[in-house]
Amino acid sequence: MLLCIDVGNTTIVFGLFDGPELRAKFHLTTGAVRTADEIGLLATGFFDRFRLDASAIQNIVVGSVVPPLMYTLLHALEKYFARPLHVVGETLPLGLVNLCEEPLGVDRAVTGVAAMAMYGTPVIVVDFGTATKADAFNAAGEYMGGVICPGIQISMDALFARAAKLPRIELKKPRAAIGVNTVEQMQAGAVYGYVGGVEGIVAQIRAEMGGPAVPVVATGGLAPLIAEHTASIAAVDRNLTLHGLRLVFERNG
Repeated sequence: MLLCIDVGNTTIVFGLFDGPELRAKFHLTTGAVRTADEIGLLATGFFDRFRLDASAIQNIVVGSVVPPLMYTLLHALEKYFARPLHVVGETLPLGLVNLCEEPLGVDRAVTGVAAMAMYGTPVIVVDFGTATKADAFNAAGEYMGGVICPGIQISMDALFARAAKLPRIELKKPRAAIGVNTVEQMQAGAVYGYVGGVEGIVAQIRAEMGGPAVPVVATGGLAPLIAEHTASIAAVDRNLTLHGLRLVFERNG
């Protein structure tokens, strides 16, 4: 068994693999201030609750974009699991050619690795996370560059904070584009506004890649909501990052 851990700005996702099969996953909130014991007890408690055999774990792979959390997390893993730890970008090289001027974040890199392995090249990956990222990978499997914009939830939180009479709303499928009350209008604006933005970004990236038919794979918590309303997205895979961590480990094994 392989335990893969994706440390993002909003959540920490634990994924348990048996070969290429994702057997189970669970989430912890990244923003919560926890001790190593709290993280360890929550993680081991999940294994106990769902009758998963933690002793079958042979290796643990961690990919993180939150450096301040790493000391506590790694200490928790060492204490409660006592298995070899591998950190992507440190003890595990990515093996991804980056054509940009700056290093690529571990989350985007491993997600790209998974998208290319599972969906082929060239490919565009759109990740609907805390920030929305669109990344382009060419036919040679090289990272060309991408786009970063505020995530849907961040955008709605900003609207709630800056407009006194607008409520905080649940992000879900709008009944129609023409809303008949404030909540429906905000939901329609969030979803259809983002759909239009994604379609524009994808069209421009495809034009610059020279291939109007370059497939788009979406991931992230809100990917299904947006993908439902656009033909620009060919596939939705919410576990791409976990699979990317697995693949990077296997390729270095």
